[in-house]
Amino acid sequence: MRALYTAGTACILAFLSTIAWQSMVDPAPVVVSVGTHATPSSPQPATSGRSWFQATKPYCNSLEVETRLQSAPPPAVADGPGWMAACYALAGKTDAARVLISELPAGERGRAAGIVFQVGHPVADAGDDESAGPMMELVLEFWPQNYMARYHAGMSAYILGQHNRAADHLARFLEDYHQNDGWTRNAKTVLSRLEAS
Repeated sequence: MRALYTAGTACILAFLSTIAWQSMVDPAPVVVSVGTHATPSSPQPATSGRSWFQATKPYCNSLEVETRLQSAPPPAVADGPGWMAACYALAGKTDAARVLISELPAGERGRAAGIVFQVGHPVADAGDDESAGPMMELVLEFWPQNYMARYHAGMSAYILGQHNRAADHLARFLEDYHQNDGWTRNAKTVLSRLEAS
């Protein structure tokens, strides 16, 4: 009798463990009652500009950005306009991004430009000069002391054949940045090529 009791208890515990494990691996969808029918709940809206941008980033391209931003704008938080401007800039719509940042109070424009820089910096580091150049130029309009934006704007201008603009940006970069590293060496190399041409 004791053996049957032990076996039965083991079976019940195994069954309960399986149910508990299954609920962790494949939780049931949350449902909300609407009238007499139950429907899956919609995704929760983003609570920060950053989380909104992460969900929206795949749509930050020239074909989808306008429709997406109209149907799913950022949350009404302090950094929302900066992330929206970054999405526009990433899509190549720097004029729309400029308007958004310009409409902010003067004290908040630098912060929004910083968000655009944060999004555009990996693009610049990856060597996409055609996309990075306008983004870095936009950042510099509202945050002219950003020496890394200045460096990338200069390099992009050089690659795109805008030699006067490249020389201006890179000379200013070297005035503001004083580390003896690869950034400085690259800027000096390009400037010497420009002076020799």
